Amino acid sequence: MSAATPVNNPEEPFVEAFGGWQERSILIVDDEPGMRSFLQRTLVGRCSRVETVESVEAANVLLDQHHFDLIILDNSLPGKSGVDWLQEIRELGLHNDVVLITAFADLETAIRALRAGAADFLLKPFRVNQILSAIGRCFDRAHLRRENFILRRELDTHVDLAGVDGLIGASAALQPIREAIKRLATVPSTVLITGESGTGKEIAARAMHNLSNRSANHFVPVNCGAVAPEIIESELFGHVKGAFSGAASSREGLFFYAQGGTLFLDEVAELPLAMQVKLLRVLEEKRIRPVGAEREIPVDVRVIAATNRNVEEAVQEGRFRQDLYYRLNVVQLHMPPLRERTEDIPALAEYFVRQLAQQLGVAAKKPDSALFASLASYSWPGNVRELRNLIERWLILGNISDVTAANTTPGTTTNSDVTLEAVEKQHILKILAEVDGNKTEAGRRLGISRKTLERKCAEWGV
Repeated sequence: MSAATPVNNPEEPFVEAFGGWQERSILIVDDEPGMRSFLQRTLVGRCSRVETVESVEAANVLLDQHHFDLIILDNSLPGKSGVDWLQEIRELGLHNDVVLITAFADLETAIRALRAGAADFLLKPFRVNQILSAIGRCFDRAHLRRENFILRRELDTHVDLAGVDGLIGASAALQPIREAIKRLATVPSTVLITGESGTGKEIAARAMHNLSNRSANHFVPVNCGAVAPEIIESELFGHVKGAFSGAASSREGLFFYAQGGTLFLDEVAELPLAMQVKLLRVLEEKRIRPVGAEREIPVDVRVIAATNRNVEEAVQEGRFRQDLYYRLNVVQLHMPPLRERTEDIPALAEYFVRQLAQQLGVAAKKPDSALFASLASYSWPGNVRELRNLIERWLILGNISDVTAANTTPGTTTNSDVTLEAVEKQHILKILAEVDGNKTEAGRRLGISRKTLERKCAEWGV
């Protein structure tokens, strides 16, 4: 048996811990035909895509064309060692997991491999279960890394879904939305979701993802208006070590974490113009370039965007690129405001009571007709998100009058001639006064971003 020949030991079973290998792709780089053939036979029934090449030059061609979840890399290659090539691709911004295999290992090579970013290191000859275990560890770590990242973002955003599509209520305004979500879930097209703040745009985007064939992978949301313009490119595409001051190490971007899944760009109209150009290129070519990298990386990500602004007006004013608008607006889904579906308020209120009572550790009270009457008479500038915040205050204060007083101020009128904009301004200024001008806290209570709140205050001269 040669040093490069693997040992097939069927008596040592292997268990795929997380499963889902059928969604994974692997690139094998080895100059020995027997090893390439063996690894391909071993993996082709387990993974969705297995490619084999005999040189780093051929590997570079495939990496430019496709995304691979894992690379199995021989260290002894003609012209260039596997470790040297691994260092090169890391410097170019490629973060693929790599298992290095070699027949001539020493401590120095192992240390260099790990420092270069190899996820695992195997000495030939190896058993079948050893290579499968190494691959499984890589997939498990990648799964957990993405899972932890997504869970941290979930805790930050506090998005809760109810039912399959997350939409609560049976109003006529919701029926076409539900039907559209089901249809859009079956296609890969880019979708632009419009509507006022707090109408459930992210919930609709999540529903499209959960009902699609991408649901096995992650839904990654990002609020474009909440990320500083100078770091938004790194946030989306990642960066390589030394790309800018403070970049002490390479970092994957949100497109990386959304690989195979869905990236939700909320408040997309807040993107700087320079970033709009780069996003358009990514949407058209399905490739990203991490900040400071010399190489583009293919990605398989569905993009769903959302905005509460009038994008056509922004295009006319030169604040949003027309070509990006057309590229995002393949299909548009408009979320109705709560004032157009007031019949859903009882169902929403009862849902929020159940949800928030458990989170707050208080008794779940049943809203009565007096509270529903008060809720139905309000215009809801903050929409469903504002309703949720009001129910939270009701559960804490326990007094309907204390809560409904938040909807009016002394001296205000309920005259039907009062415009929606006036009601919105009145309510926002009242919340700002309650929090002593803290725009971050006011935005949280109102269900809008700080940037949106600052824009409104600037318009009002506040």
